[in-house]
Amino acid sequence: MEETSPIHITGLLEQQRGFFASGITQETAFRKEALKKFLLAIKAFEKPLSEALWTDLHKSPEETYLTEISIVQQEVRHHLAHLQRWAKPDQVSTPIQLFPSSGRLLYEPLGVALIIAPWNYPFQLLMNPLVGAISAGCCAMLKPSPYTPSVAKVMEEMIARTFDPGHISVVQGGRNVNGALLKHRFDAIFFTGSPSLGKVVMHAAAEHLTPVTLELGGKSPCIVDAGANLTVAAKRIAWGKTINAGQTCIAPDYLMVHQSVKEELLQKIGKAITAMYGADIRQSRHYPRIVNREALERIRKLMLHGRIVYGGEVIPEEKFIAPTIIDEVQPGFPVMREEIFGPVLPVMTYSGIREAIDYLNQQEKPLAFYYFGKQAAALDILAKTSSGGGCINDTIMHIVNDKLPFGGVGNSGMGKYHGYESFLAFSNRRAIVTTPTCIDLPFRYPPFRYFRLLKKIL
Repeated sequence: MEETSPIHITGLLEQQRGFFASGITQETAFRKEALKKFLLAIKAFEKPLSEALWTDLHKSPEETYLTEISIVQQEVRHHLAHLQRWAKPDQVSTPIQLFPSSGRLLYEPLGVALIIAPWNYPFQLLMNPLVGAISAGCCAMLKPSPYTPSVAKVMEEMIARTFDPGHISVVQGGRNVNGALLKHRFDAIFFTGSPSLGKVVMHAAAEHLTPVTLELGGKSPCIVDAGANLTVAAKRIAWGKTINAGQTCIAPDYLMVHQSVKEELLQKIGKAITAMYGADIRQSRHYPRIVNREALERIRKLMLHGRIVYGGEVIPEEKFIAPTIIDEVQPGFPVMREEIFGPVLPVMTYSGIREAIDYLNQQEKPLAFYYFGKQAAALDILAKTSSGGGCINDTIMHIVNDKLPFGGVGNSGMGKYHGYESFLAFSNRRAIVTTPTCIDLPFRYPPFRYFRLLKKIL
């Protein structure tokens, strides 16, 4: 893929600054019309997007629709339904000491935004933030991942056919292009990727005091307690770990299971995987592949410690790693020291829930947290731990509800998006006080007459 030159990036940025300065994106009608065009474009490009995701990641059309296309469509529809109300100024109550003033909040777009997306969900994780940028009234420069080039090319064509480049544009390339982009001053940066690259983005943004939204990752734990419904837990863990071949930032990264139910649970997870993909998983058209050989080799090295009790097959030339369960894992193993980002599920046991809680609280705060067990116990554990989001008796599904904010905390990110939070992510909430001139109370002016009375009021 041809990389976008630094000169072209500079030209696009100037074009977008001019487009934003025209004030057209401030108009709610313009934003709604842009969202409608976006929705039509997604429908028109559904087939080429599906074909591109099959080429790059071996994603089936069904998985592509469920985890990529439908999520963005749902987000656009949600914004179209609510944008008129979100963009309207909000009146706020005014304390008595400010009488006769009134206060309100204005929602103004931040300006020109940079959105950088990863390769694992290359359509959803580039286009979902874009919905918020359009809704808030921003212009946006989009940077897809070069590791899924087929999808990147289709998205570039889709955006070029749908939007004025001064409004929305796409730039292509690897780390050199990222570096060229980050030298410029944007009005907002939205980045999805690893914590290590998130630090690079935040450092660059600090040079211009640019606000950032960082959607990162980490090792999201999955706890299965003694009181869990093991059959249901096994199916939902197997699904959450194998969708997109485990290349999901909120996949259950590792399993902590009560020792009394471990053997039964692991057997049921293995059966659930077989039920979804068949006895010969390699032949299933529903099972994706690892993005490239480099990623495959990194994951394979993580499989060298512990005892493999299910799967373990690796075929480098096909970028295939079978769903793999590794038992007898210790905290110091490499598989427990970095985010796996693949279909490998390491297993640790605990005898008392306090043991599991203490371990979780010694780690970086994860993007997601999953617990299978009784509701009362789940609420107690949630109160004693921290994560960006999560599920009780499920995995992954909290990302689907566009009325819930999605994002990390600490090492797993900062800022939220989806639904109204996406609108806010690209907006400045501008606080305005309006004071009439017909009344001009003397309390605030020197020599501060009636000061004793004012103290009583305050």
